[in-house]
Amino acid sequence: MSPSPASAPPQPVLAPAPWSATAADGVRVTAVRTFTCAPQGCPYVIVRVETNQPGLYGLGCASDPQRTTAIRAVVDDYLGPMLLGRDPGDIEDLHRLLLNSGYWRGGSIAHNALAGIDVALWDLKGKTAGLPLYSLLGGQVRDAADAYTHVDGQEAGEIADRVLAATEEGWRHVRVQVAVPGTDTYGTAPGDPVEARRRELRAGTWDSLSYLRQVPPVLRDIRERVGTGVELLHDAHERLTPSQARELVRAVEDAQLFFLEDALAPEDAAHFAQLRAAGTVPLAVGELYSEPQAYLPLLTDRLIDFARIRIPTLGGLTPTRKLVAACELFGVRTAPHGPGDVSPVGMAANLALDLSSPAFGVQEAATFAEATREVFPGTPVPRSGALYGWSAPGLGVDFDEKAAARHPVTAPLQHDRWALLRATDGSAHRP
Repeated sequence: MSPSPASAPPQPVLAPAPWSATAADGVRVTAVRTFTCAPQGCPYVIVRVETNQPGLYGLGCASDPQRTTAIRAVVDDYLGPMLLGRDPGDIEDLHRLLLNSGYWRGGSIAHNALAGIDVALWDLKGKTAGLPLYSLLGGQVRDAADAYTHVDGQEAGEIADRVLAATEEGWRHVRVQVAVPGTDTYGTAPGDPVEARRRELRAGTWDSLSYLRQVPPVLRDIRERVGTGVELLHDAHERLTPSQARELVRAVEDAQLFFLEDALAPEDAAHFAQLRAAGTVPLAVGELYSEPQAYLPLLTDRLIDFARIRIPTLGGLTPTRKLVAACELFGVRTAPHGPGDVSPVGMAANLALDLSSPAFGVQEAATFAEATREVFPGTPVPRSGALYGWSAPGLGVDFDEKAAARHPVTAPLQHDRWALLRATDGSAHRP
């Protein structure tokens, strides 16, 4: 089992950077600590950057449920010690310093570790200024950020009923996932206990042809049943070949989706021009991208409609806010990744960008458990299908170390099980 959310071992104290050594009475980083916990069921990595000012610290989210211990080691052993003695206000400089420190830079593990520190520095910046973080990013351009919730099922009728129930709670955007009998379909919960146990114990099986036969007509039927008063979204989750993705785009035209997500995997991004030509369905992609530059061809050629940014995987707020500005310039809206494996700290970072950017489209919203809200006081909670700003300085979310200790993470490979998908011929398949 992984250790409980104990803080990292003591770190050596390094001398302040030469350019800031004259301001010895200013704010300085004294410790960078990491914590792991799983109040939501999936493992979180939380970074706390502490300073020489009593009670002044910043929090960041470095969560990648499949590589938790690796990310924690990068923060504890490499990036954290480099910050000691430095001015936490020099965010751009520190981000570049830490980014370059590995020489072979980039990748999701390195970027998640960097993001945990970077977001914590932004949280500190807001606390030092006495302002909520979105105020430092230009202030609010909207009163609230529209969010979407998730429903699933097998039959159009049951799914439509759940969509309508969500609209009665105030949701205006709903992601719908359709279970396909006999195949391990992403985003759907197995109703059969035997099937649930099978998924838990070994890899599931994916059948693309069954998916393409069943899902499009169900999505069209759902649209007929719920009318046009609610936006419907669907996630293909990178499981299709380029030709199958084009077939799906043509087949779901009449479902009038708000967007179709991840019809193509990142390695198939060169096919987006053909996918765009296949129909008028709005396209969303990006949660798997770890380099902001990977979005640029999609933006400049107007091949996507929504950027599914994930702040931890992109390396923090520092690069993500620049990507969001590029989205605005090219008319692409943002749809930040925000399922339960993004902690409330990460969700608050998403919301800071949502409230301050004209490029914002919609925010994925997790339903955080009571235990999660206890560990993270100030957790963003949707009201009537939207997320609102806060008045507390920084991210507005705190971390209760004692409460976190009651929710230790599982063994490192335990959370990988959901991704061990197989095709019908037994070959490994993208999850």
